[in-house]
Amino acid sequence: MTVSDPSLSLQKAIRERLIASPELMALVQADHVIDANGRPEITPAVYIGEGQSVLRRFDATTYATLHVWFAEPGLVQCKEAVSAVVTALRIDAQADGVLPIDGFTVLDMQATQTRYLRDPQGPYSHGIVTVAAIVKPRAA
Repeated sequence: MTVSDPSLSLQKAIRERLIASPELMALVQADHVIDANGRPEITPAVYIGEGQSVLRRFDATTYATLHVWFAEPGLVQCKEAVSAVVTALRIDAQADGVLPIDGFTVLDMQATQTRYLRDPQGPYSHGIVTVAAIVKPRAA
């Protein structure tokens, strides 16, 4: 099967990179890094959420949104986890080499935005990380 939209392949690669991060795993269990919706049933957690691909003739930019959840009165642990996420997902092909994923090669990936929210009706801190990756299709 030929993969034409890189968002699922990138989602898998993001999870692999996150669970390989000792800094993040010191804060969040590997089985709490999941594809899920809504408020977390388990905390702390990283939800690999929404995605989008902007397809071009020879490459694509694929976006992923990650949601980081902690049950805490402030934002300290959430910000520490988001920092670990940002570090784990940085790829620069010129400095680090490319990252092969299912059907594609990641040439560049980085967090482009972080946001922090307080849950007004509950005990959660919520971090949102937007990630952008430039990918090229690989021959099968």
